[in-house]
Amino acid sequence: MDNIIFFDGVCNLCNSSVNRLIKMDVKKVFKFTSLQSEFARSFVPTNLLNHENFDTILVYKNGQFYDRSNAVLNICKTLGGVFNLFIIGYLVPRFIRDALYRLVANNRYKWFGKKDKCMVPTDDLKERFLE
Repeated sequence: MDNIIFFDGVCNLCNSSVNRLIKMDVKKVFKFTSLQSEFARSFVPTNLLNHENFDTILVYKNGQFYDRSNAVLNICKTLGGVFNLFIIGYLVPRFIRDALYRLVANNRYKWFGKKDKCMVPTDDLKERFLE
């Protein structure tokens, strides 16, 4: 199992990002699941999963987990095409990229809102979700 994106299922920013990713991923490379899912709890190492805040995005690819800005850049690299332009982000030191990531992550509910429960995929999208 590869190219799994784990996201905060109650975050409006995260959900809208996943919906955009689904549209951009015409080759259907990515699978999705929320960080709150049972699958995430059983699959993601505990040191990567903050059960209280779910404040990161994770990508699982080739037996490795990528988090925060590395996850976003990995998604861009996997999508390819015009998204390869974002790979220039690797030139910025990770501590700076992750600081910007944390700024948005720590304010995402205040700026974009939050749902009461995790997103439920429509019937035509269920194949793209692991749980």
